[in-house]
Amino acid sequence: MTLSWRSWLANEGSKHLFLFFWLSLNVWLFWKTFLLYNQGLQYYYLHQMLGLGLCVSRASASVLNLNCCLVLLPMCRVILAFLRGSQKVASKKTRRLLDKSKTFHVTCGVTICIFSVLHVAAHLVNALNFSENYNEEFLALNAANYRGEVSQLYLMSLLVPGLTGVIMVLVLFLMCTASTFAIRVSNYDIFWYTHNLFFVFYMLLMLHVSGGVLKYQTNLQEHPPGCFNPNKTLRQNLTVPKAFEELFPDYTTEPLPEDLPVPEPFVQNHFMRICSEEPKFQSHFPETWFWISGPLCLYCVERLYRYIRSNKPVTITSVISHPSNVLEVRMMKDDFEARPGQYIILHCPRVSALESHPFTLTMCPTDTKATFGVHVKVVGDWTERFRDLLLLHSDQDTEILPIFQQRRYPKLYVDGPFGSPFEEALNYEVSLCVAGGIGVTPFASVLNTLLDGWKCYKLRRLYFIWVCRDIESFRWFADLLCMLHNKLWQENRPDYINIQLYLSQTDGIQKIIGEKYQALNSRLLVGRPQWKLLFDDIAKCNRRKTIGVFCCGPNKISKILHKLSNSSNAYGTRFEYNKESFS
Repeated sequence: MTLSWRSWLANEGSKHLFLFFWLSLNVWLFWKTFLLYNQGLQYYYLHQMLGLGLCVSRASASVLNLNCCLVLLPMCRVILAFLRGSQKVASKKTRRLLDKSKTFHVTCGVTICIFSVLHVAAHLVNALNFSENYNEEFLALNAANYRGEVSQLYLMSLLVPGLTGVIMVLVLFLMCTASTFAIRVSNYDIFWYTHNLFFVFYMLLMLHVSGGVLKYQTNLQEHPPGCFNPNKTLRQNLTVPKAFEELFPDYTTEPLPEDLPVPEPFVQNHFMRICSEEPKFQSHFPETWFWISGPLCLYCVERLYRYIRSNKPVTITSVISHPSNVLEVRMMKDDFEARPGQYIILHCPRVSALESHPFTLTMCPTDTKATFGVHVKVVGDWTERFRDLLLLHSDQDTEILPIFQQRRYPKLYVDGPFGSPFEEALNYEVSLCVAGGIGVTPFASVLNTLLDGWKCYKLRRLYFIWVCRDIESFRWFADLLCMLHNKLWQENRPDYINIQLYLSQTDGIQKIIGEKYQALNSRLLVGRPQWKLLFDDIAKCNRRKTIGVFCCGPNKISKILHKLSNSSNAYGTRFEYNKESFS
């Protein structure tokens, strides 16, 4: 298997170019700030006191400002959905770059954690230097009250930056550990509640920069850093180097040795620098406000808009219990519009006051029907409580409930819809859709849309691959597949969709029970797909075409498809890879 650079550039080029730009921006900002505090004249005396710790703490703070600004933007779901659905972003590559918003959010989050550790370590060194290098000459620079004040930890606890910094580290630690895959899978509630501490983090961050501990010199013209002050020398009865004797003979009491070197700051280009007044120091105006106020306000405005939009509960029209612990919920809502492949966020106050979860739409509203729906896989506490509230009895395998029982449904709120990669499935001439288990849900809305009419879309051929562990799982959408198959046969377009169903775990040959499912039984295969052969066959049948590859399923399948999409083939066919990723 050889790597096709053309395919790699199509699938990965824009993403890696963006990451390179982001990484370069971080490096440039770190280095620029480091040099400023290391060589800047306004920080001459502060750098003498704190040394390298000053440079590292401020450089890491610049990187933190940048990433605390950027980490919020991928979470602005409404804006991303608008950009994806509007004609503002005409490039398919750019729209596919929006699909990496979650990855970029995680990348920024990891960067914040790493540079927070570096920032804290540098400030611990600064606290020690404030205590040990107490400046008797320029008292305004000191954060300590006297040399060797107790300990650096005690000094930090007395200051606003120290207190807020310690709390922010604890909040960041909770958010970071609760975001790990193991905790998200075992107990999503912990992830949900700790991640919402981000608001506390940002409020503390704004207070953190208001301490004014680090100061810069304001009167560089009147007092060049390291200059010679003859009046002060005379008042303190100090000796001066021989270099000053000719200019200030009256101020010299006892000349120093002839070989005493003159400090470099005192002399530049053989010109003596004389200061006319004492240095004046001023605290920095907090820069963090400039970085995070815009994205934070944007995010808050979006959340307010989402709250207003989702404030009215939906009308649940029916609830269907499917095999293998899958619940189908059909709803109606005024002025609700959605595109195939999008997802919504469900919030049921009786299940949880704050917790909500994303679910892909399996049925979108159309001009002829206002109903939309989702399929929920019961796999955790939230989905179990949600199922028990919707069904009359938790162990009842019920069909659509009678209308007089619908008043028992709890209030359900819908936030969305939001964009996903599967919106592009209808924008390719040829698409390959691969689903694993409940991962079929994004494609269900695409199939439902094609059932209403396919002629208005660019799509002319669809390869649909669905892999399940048990035979009953295929019944989730067996009726839909059969209806679409029959419709295309009646329209003399049987080759429009190629359906392949794979039963990965079985003791023998099984069939989907029901006479009406004969069309699906003939496409039911035992085992797992031979992905390489499948890609070669698709490439051979679609020479020199661009094929959209869409996957929603286990990570193992995703990695295989991703690798095959970047591989070359002998037919000039290019595969563009897309993967579902909830924000």
